[in-house]
Amino acid sequence: MSVRIPFDTLYAQLPERFYSREAPKPVAAPRLVRLNTPLAEQLGLDPAALASPEGVEILAGNRVAEGSAFIAEAYAGHQFGHFNPQLGDGRAILLGEVVGRDGQRRDLQLKGSGRTPWSRGGDGRAAIGPVLREYIISEAMAALGVPTTRSLAAVTTGESVFRETALPGAVLTRVAASHIRVGTFQYFAARGDLEAVRLLADHVIARHYPEAAAAPSPYLALLEGVIGRQARLIAQWMQIGFIHGVMNTDNCAISGETIDYGPCAFMDHYDPATVYSSIDHAGRYAYGNQPRIAQWNLARLAEALLPLLSDDEDKAMSAAQDALAAYVPQFQGAWLDGMRRKLGLATAGEEDAALVGELLGAMAEGSADFTLTFRFLAEAAADPAGDAALVALFPGYAGWAPRWRARVEAESATPAERAAAMRAVNPAFIPRNHRVEAALAAATEREDFAPFEELLAVLARPFEDQPHFAAYAAPPEPEQRVLQTFCGT
Repeated sequence: MSVRIPFDTLYAQLPERFYSREAPKPVAAPRLVRLNTPLAEQLGLDPAALASPEGVEILAGNRVAEGSAFIAEAYAGHQFGHFNPQLGDGRAILLGEVVGRDGQRRDLQLKGSGRTPWSRGGDGRAAIGPVLREYIISEAMAALGVPTTRSLAAVTTGESVFRETALPGAVLTRVAASHIRVGTFQYFAARGDLEAVRLLADHVIARHYPEAAAAPSPYLALLEGVIGRQARLIAQWMQIGFIHGVMNTDNCAISGETIDYGPCAFMDHYDPATVYSSIDHAGRYAYGNQPRIAQWNLARLAEALLPLLSDDEDKAMSAAQDALAAYVPQFQGAWLDGMRRKLGLATAGEEDAALVGELLGAMAEGSADFTLTFRFLAEAAADPAGDAALVALFPGYAGWAPRWRARVEAESATPAERAAAMRAVNPAFIPRNHRVEAALAAATEREDFAPFEELLAVLARPFEDQPHFAAYAAPPEPEQRVLQTFCGT
């Protein structure tokens, strides 16, 4: 079966210092583990063709699809606060861009496709565990309504990769609005390459922020646009208990999508200091630090863009500072609006921030499960008898509930309407860490992909009650708790 991918690639038309032209390195015996059929159709691709032997060869990097760009992108980045001027795609190859049925342009990238000039001594490969982790969590985030890269396919390679031990190799086909990062701007700014910074900014404006082109200061409008999208994105992370784990500037996408799912995780019991990442020894990227770190990353973008904002250094600095100052109120507004919806509030009240803060304080004191608290709250909104389940989660609920009930009852919605609205924003199912790890272990150790498939099916409908899969909503037992997650590179 002939496989046609209608590539329409713009990034590869930028000067060659933006990337290295690299073909994926062939693998021994590619085998399709999972194809995301709905996403393929959304992209205007033929799922049957992609699943054919020829299609799997393309998804593994063994066959060249007509029109492929085959580039590894250059970028730099602050990693845990320390600047590395040269990072780049060390194990990923951009095949090209496609324009989907919705008219949106998206990258198709192979992750785990072999060494590039940016590999820095690495093997450029990926193990099956990290590939399936990214597939699970990126697709769960999409179902939860969070801007994210997506996973089109996972393919095993028939080869081993070596980390602490030998592991089955795999390749992920990742879909993104683009793979341009804060670190991409930093790469050229660090080299004093103002022409490249301008070309990159023009490309980003045309691709992601076309409204900025008509602004009095297009590059300032670009910075403001990125700040606004990041503020809303981090607010969404916080509202579902998501912890990225490695919020380096090279993992901060200019498009406003969540990108690079390494040691990411979802909180079980609520604690702002929660860290899962095995490499985050000081807690820099703890759950509660994420809003502040995003602002820090955006300041690094502003630094890279300063020469474009004004020829007058003082005016450029002032404009950048004003743009960055808008981040906190934008984040706080997006976060509070989302938290109101989680509490069943349709209107804004002056005491809402305090009401939310009191709830989170009681949850932290009682080690309440984050996801279950808000899901149970929807049941309590429908019927006060639901209070019992919340008191069992954390005793502090009893003291907070009367204030919440007085607030929601001042609005016009009926209990049933309020509960339905709350169920639509408070998921019953998230990628519980112990469930993810169990699925990855089955795939890695036994080549058993049934737990992976079942978990994906459950997470595709996160807001629906699924009685047959109720166990997936439960927090881990003490012996099931996952205390660390790993990057896998």
